[in-house]
Amino acid sequence: MQANAHAVEMLDRVGIPDPRRRVKDYPHAFSGGMRQRAMIAIALANDPKLLIADEPTTALDVTIQAQILELLRTLQRDTGMAILFVTHDLGVVADICDRVVVMYAGQVVEQASAEPVFARPRHPYAAGLLASMPQSTPPGRPLTVIPGQVPNPDAWPVGCRFADRCPHVAPECTSAPVAWTERDDHGVRCVRADELELVGSRRVNAADASPAPRGSAPDLVRVTGLRKDFPVRSAFLRRQIGVVRAVDGVDLAIPTGRTLGLVGESGSGKSTVARLVLQLIEPTAGQVIVDGTDVTALAKRELRDARRHMQMVFQDPYSSLDPRQTIAETIGEPIEVHLGIKGRARDDLVTELLGQVGMGRYALRRYAYEFSGGQRQRIAIARALALDPELLVLDEPVSSLDVSTQSQVVNLLTDLQERLGLTYLFIAHDLSVVRHISDQIAVMYLGRIVEQGPAEDVYTRPRHPYTEALLSAIPVPDPGYQRTRERIVLRGDVPSPLAPPSGCRFRTRCQYAMEVCAREDPPVFTAPGGTTVACHLHVTGPTLAGEPVTGLRAGVVT
Repeated sequence: MQANAHAVEMLDRVGIPDPRRRVKDYPHAFSGGMRQRAMIAIALANDPKLLIADEPTTALDVTIQAQILELLRTLQRDTGMAILFVTHDLGVVADICDRVVVMYAGQVVEQASAEPVFARPRHPYAAGLLASMPQSTPPGRPLTVIPGQVPNPDAWPVGCRFADRCPHVAPECTSAPVAWTERDDHGVRCVRADELELVGSRRVNAADASPAPRGSAPDLVRVTGLRKDFPVRSAFLRRQIGVVRAVDGVDLAIPTGRTLGLVGESGSGKSTVARLVLQLIEPTAGQVIVDGTDVTALAKRELRDARRHMQMVFQDPYSSLDPRQTIAETIGEPIEVHLGIKGRARDDLVTELLGQVGMGRYALRRYAYEFSGGQRQRIAIARALALDPELLVLDEPVSSLDVSTQSQVVNLLTDLQERLGLTYLFIAHDLSVVRHISDQIAVMYLGRIVEQGPAEDVYTRPRHPYTEALLSAIPVPDPGYQRTRERIVLRGDVPSPLAPPSGCRFRTRCQYAMEVCAREDPPVFTAPGGTTVACHLHVTGPTLAGEPVTGLRAGVVT
């Protein structure tokens, strides 16, 4: 009884609603954010003085991430607990950390208070990480990358372990081990630290934020009235007890050679849309037209032929590649199945594909476990390119990668699109990444598109409160600004699609909700510039701060 009462107390402490009832639930009944809260409750059960948080927000949406960071700040303030926060997201570091330790190849290379590291890093690796952040590069320009790979741990270099990747390397960097030095409580492991003028965190100026417009192109993909219902059955009653409408009336268009970014939290229906477009699952209603052909009306043999022109890249490069196959077998499988090409001729085609993604023939006889996450994602992209597709559906392709590897993959996708004329449906929850690769952005919430328009317009002038919240939740790699900026922390999770709210589906989490939002579905409003938004704020006449509603706050610095 005491243990149960303490468990209820801990769940309540970390913000789990109705903890007396939810304490009896199993993990599958919790959302991702609630599971992370439950893990924090377990860690806090014995009132620790130190909490070690190892990548606690990496797999979470930006809105849930913001909730978890706010929770950790509150718990720390209330208990005085120390936190060791391990992460590769520098925006999160700027948000929550007082002191920063930068590690590379098993060594600490820089250590100081957060502000000096972000304002003036003293190690080239720390500066490279900051430059790789999407917020550091204007849209339309390649993201900054750190070339090369981390050295093999069984063969560390004699001198600086970052030397092979460092733009400032000098002979003295490689001749002997590099000593640790400190100045004004700012430690660094770099022989040139005192002479280098490294650039710290930087934000894009508004004047640099508008990419050059691209000409019009015919639509390769047009989705109309797309709907998908999943029946819910009771094992006990042995009958259907309801319907989950995962996708509800979605309309999308992607011009040839362009990218549509589809964003939203987990549970919003993004991945279901991806599978419907590729006809991996059948829609309940609606049309998916690809290059003039309605793929929803094709017979099985016709659909198999059509799928050669549509391929998918999945989120997790560690689980999407078969560990039992060599890379030649992994990439070559669709070539054998669809084209009947085998042996040396297949390997020659695989080598050519590896070259397109920046890898070589050396990879043919190796297995997936022998490669880094970024290399595995390149292999997954090479496999997707094997049949010369016109459309790539990219389902969270960079969300599991660290910031330097993420920038390499985004640049690769941009380069492939320019060289091969590919069309992308790019699915993600991080608008700062989507902004760099997308021509158009569609924001999805609980099965519906709530805002859609040109990428830069959606990013800098959000019209829907949900878009505003997503932008506000993106951490900015600037400790001073991050801790003083006005942010919107959405409360709760996406409602169950089994019983969605009446009227506007976002109203239960919206800070601007009105009576009409509960009664009626919001009509679609078209703003100047072509952005469409489904929100009563733009149609029924209310104002914010005495001004007509023409655009909400972007929540980010540009």
